[in-house]
Amino acid sequence: MKNIYKSAFKGAAVGIGLLASSVMPSTVSAGEIEYYTFPSIYGGTIDTKQWQGKPYLVVNTASLCGFTKQYTGLQELYDKYREAGFGMVAVPSDDFNQELATDAEVKNFCELNYDINMPMTETMSVKGQKAHPFFKAVKAQSGFAPTWNFSKILIGSDGEVIGSWGPITKPLSGKITVLIEGELSKSN
Repeated sequence: MKNIYKSAFKGAAVGIGLLASSVMPSTVSAGEIEYYTFPSIYGGTIDTKQWQGKPYLVVNTASLCGFTKQYTGLQELYDKYREAGFGMVAVPSDDFNQELATDAEVKNFCELNYDINMPMTETMSVKGQKAHPFFKAVKAQSGFAPTWNFSKILIGSDGEVIGSWGPITKPLSGKITVLIEGELSKSN
């Protein structure tokens, strides 16, 4: 009986976290985010400085999540705006216990199932003390931290956090695309 209550509580806590992350303010201005590098799942590094003066979206991802199908929308979003200078970083994370065991498995899963070619990091932490410095900076400056997989952070052309959304908000949502288009029009 104890395990039933524990499972029910855990499910309720996840539901509350998803609700809270989906109603976070969609625009936040809290100072410039520095440039960060991430180890790439393809080898080498991803340097956010390459998008200086352009907007970019950072999304924590997981292969075994109910929101994993958002990879399709993320790739479509990246394809739609990358020629104009828009950047994206997918950050696989096992912080919510829904990622595959190795980076090779993650890479193969994404390529085979979703034909992903957007920049993707190695698997890393996105919350708490072990979080990548980018996520720590976003939390310190805007108060936003991923509460579940497929949380999204949009950095504007001026280097500020201009939007953050939980997993309920789909990648091609007008809430996101209107901000991207506005930022691209400023930077072109």
